[in-house]
Amino acid sequence: MRVLATSGPLVVRLAVSEEEVHAAQRLRYTVFYEEMAATPSAEMATARRDFDRYDEFCDHLLVIDEAAETRDARVVGTYRLLRHAVAKQHGGFYSADEYDLAPLLKKAAEGLSLMELGRSCVARPYRTNATIQLLWRGITGYMFEHGVDVMFGCASLAGTDPDNLALPLSFLHHEFLAPADWRVRALDARYVPMDRMPKEEVDLKTALNALPPLIKGYLRLGAHIGDGAVVDYQFGTTDVFIILPVDRIPERYYSHFDREGVAARSRG
Repeated sequence: MRVLATSGPLVVRLAVSEEEVHAAQRLRYTVFYEEMAATPSAEMATARRDFDRYDEFCDHLLVIDEAAETRDARVVGTYRLLRHAVAKQHGGFYSADEYDLAPLLKKAAEGLSLMELGRSCVARPYRTNATIQLLWRGITGYMFEHGVDVMFGCASLAGTDPDNLALPLSFLHHEFLAPADWRVRALDARYVPMDRMPKEEVDLKTALNALPPLIKGYLRLGAHIGDGAVVDYQFGTTDVFIILPVDRIPERYYSHFDREGVAARSRG
C-alpha cells in the first residue's frame, strides 16, 4: 500500500480491504446519522454503516491514526473518490441524481479528466486544520497520480429550508457562479433558486462566516458554484455544486509534492 501523506501518527492512503471500507462507512454513519441526524435506511441502521452502490467501485481515501488503541478507532477521516473512467463503467456519477452534468461531460469529451469527490467526514476529536490539510494532501497526490483536470461534487449546508439559508446561498450565487461553459445546473425537478437576496444586500463577511468550513476551503482553492441548490431531506441538508478545475488551484497548495515524480510513478 502506498502512503500519500503523513503527519505524526496520522497517515493518508487508499483503503485496501473490505474491512477498511467498512471502517470508513462506520465513521460516515457516526457523523451523518448520529451527529447530523440524517435518516438511515433500516439496513444501514442495523449495520451502523452508511453505504450505497457507489462504494463498491469508488476509491476510499482514509486518514488513519496508527497510534489508535483499537482497529475500529484507526480510521478517523475519509473521502470517496470516483474517476470518470470508472464512473462510465458503472452507470455514471453519484451527483447526477441532483445535477445535470452535461457541461462537465462535454469537457471530458474535449479531453479533460474528471473526478467526483464525496462522502467526506472526519471524526470529532480530529476536526482540526491539520487533519483537513492532510486529507487534501492525499487528494492532491491521488489527483497527480491519475492526471485529474477537474474535481467536482456536492457540498452541503445544514438545514432544509432555503429561506433560512438565503444569505450564504445568495453569496455563493452572486460571487462564485460558474462561467456559462462550466455551469452545471440542478435538475429541474429539484432546482432551488440560490439568488434569494439582491447582490447589494449581501454582507460578504457575514455570508462567508455562515458557510461550512468545507465549502470555504473549496472557495479558497478556486472553486466555482453550480446553478441552483438541491434540498436533501434524507441528510437534512441543502446541497450546492462545487466545480474545481485543477488549473485554478493556487501553486502554494502544491508545495509538498514532487509532481514529476508522481507522474513517473503513475506511468510505471
